[in-house]
Amino acid sequence: MAETKVLQRKMKAAWITRFGGPEVLEVREVDRPHIDAAQVLVRVHASSLNRADLLQRQGKYPPPPGYPVEIPGMEFAGEVAEVGTAVRKWKPEQRVFGLLGGAGQAEFIATHEDLLAEIPEGMSWVDAAAIPEAFITAHDALWTQAQLRPGETVLINAVGSGVGLAAVQLVRALHAVPFGTSRTADKIEQAKAHGLEKGLVVRENFDELVAAAEQWTGGKGINVVLDLVGGPYVRACQKLLAFKGRMMLVGTVGGGNYELDARSMLSKRLTVRGTVLRARTLDEKIQVTRLFAQEVVPLFAQSRLRTTIDSTFKLTDIAKAHARLESNESVGKVVIEV
Repeated sequence: MAETKVLQRKMKAAWITRFGGPEVLEVREVDRPHIDAAQVLVRVHASSLNRADLLQRQGKYPPPPGYPVEIPGMEFAGEVAEVGTAVRKWKPEQRVFGLLGGAGQAEFIATHEDLLAEIPEGMSWVDAAAIPEAFITAHDALWTQAQLRPGETVLINAVGSGVGLAAVQLVRALHAVPFGTSRTADKIEQAKAHGLEKGLVVRENFDELVAAAEQWTGGKGINVVLDLVGGPYVRACQKLLAFKGRMMLVGTVGGGNYELDARSMLSKRLTVRGTVLRARTLDEKIQVTRLFAQEVVPLFAQSRLRTTIDSTFKLTDIAKAHARLESNESVGKVVIEV
């Protein structure tokens, strides 16, 4: 008879002691989550940081209902530790990764069986943890919602971010052409190593961005904009979009108020759509996970996509990890080893 593993009842987790800077974080011992019939308990080995984690720590972006305010973490990579009585897709010791509403920076997480995908063989925990949020966000925004097509052009604002670098690769995988912006030249160069066609350093020079896009496209305009910044970028990008262009609004680090130019919107018949993953229903999250597993994960298995790791930190150094991401100097993902 096979030996049954006895799981610990307690676990270590990152803990937000109060709202504030990175110094409010500590590691605590808390109760391990319990699973229901349709859930899977995962022993987490790595979890990446996201802007949402920083905002949650600051008290500006609470997690969805059912997730603790005190434990951040939206993505994870680990192995199945236990399955609910109704689970049929997974068994103990399978290597899985995925997205959560929160509580991912802990030794164990509980999640629905349909919110998991299998990690490609041979991939490290750190690389796997750097994939879900960036690649699911970019894939859903570009391939699914914007319906990007081969030969089209894409402008990615904040191209050196985790989502930005994922977007560059997914644009190339679809045989479209990625362009990008960043506030620093080194991030443009990093993105070129991932397939970026051309880029521009943008601070306040939005007229230069419009001119550059016209030059890049031979006057045709950009077909799709993936905006990860917000604020003044949105107005500038209305001017550089092509006829029937699509703009996907994902980030607000540059400002949450957008001004629409009716002349551009109406004459070019533009589509502007906001998107977020964290607040979606379970059925919607299952759908994006299914498409990710079908269309993106095989590209990693074929080495057609790759992760970009900026830095790794132990869970005990969670405050240092937050400080690194908050510095805006990171290129790619900041990963926590649990």
